[in-house]
Amino acid sequence: MTEYAEVIGDPIAQSKSPAIHGYWIGKLGLDAEYRACHVAADGLAGYLSSRREDPYWRGCNVTMPHKQAIVPLLDRLEIGAELIGAVNTVTVRRGEMLVGSNTDGAGFLEPLRPMLEKEHLFRTARVLGTGGAARAIVAALAEQGVVVVLAGRDPAKARALLDEIDPEGEHHAVDIAHFAEATDFAFDDREGCFDLIVNASPLGMAGQPPLRFDFTHAPPGSVVYDIVTHPVETEFLKQARAAGFRTIDGLSMLIGQAAVAFEKFFGVAPPREDGDAELRALLTS
Repeated sequence: MTEYAEVIGDPIAQSKSPAIHGYWIGKLGLDAEYRACHVAADGLAGYLSSRREDPYWRGCNVTMPHKQAIVPLLDRLEIGAELIGAVNTVTVRRGEMLVGSNTDGAGFLEPLRPMLEKEHLFRTARVLGTGGAARAIVAALAEQGVVVVLAGRDPAKARALLDEIDPEGEHHAVDIAHFAEATDFAFDDREGCFDLIVNASPLGMAGQPPLRFDFTHAPPGSVVYDIVTHPVETEFLKQARAAGFRTIDGLSMLIGQAAVAFEKFFGVAPPREDGDAELRALLTS
């Protein structure tokens, strides 16, 4: 039998994780597999129970809608997942203990590291969305000293999320509709500042409503980041580039978080010497 890991969710057919992990497994010549497994909400506990008994199972990635629902079914959480309250990776320790971790924050920050290594007078991010991915993103940004303006359909939910993850932070919660209409706000001098706009919601994803964001709300020099991966080239990113902003697409976060999970599953770092160029070409072909 061959050891394996997998991704679970509902739906799951759209997941790019099997292609990413399968590519790395092939490059390294590992005797391993990475699969996709459809798991509905009412089957989550049964899934974990069956996998506990499988000696060849190395763990799973967790996608919508299970990132928070899976938490009480695990034996322990790593510190990051405990803070965030959401899990996207489950691994097996000592042959029986199921441990939840969250690699979304690390994956999200990876393309931002060169910028965040610099000194800034002020760091701010407008984050759109209040789901599981947004929780990880807010936690990662707060750790980097970024003041977050969190936008959701329910500002009270956004406020509660901020207070839960970083109660000492000077963050702000607003209605996501605030960013849909143009503003004549005059931004001050942004020299020495770091400004980020993040779509951490499903808006703009294939089959979902469009994301309404007017770029008059983006400070000059902002970096615009969309975590949506289907399509990779979202209307949000197209509009940002047309307005002259630097952009980062969802594959950056997806590949970054997968790399952390891959090492947890198989005990070896994935091959990324070409800056993921070949893998990106595979995922967008």
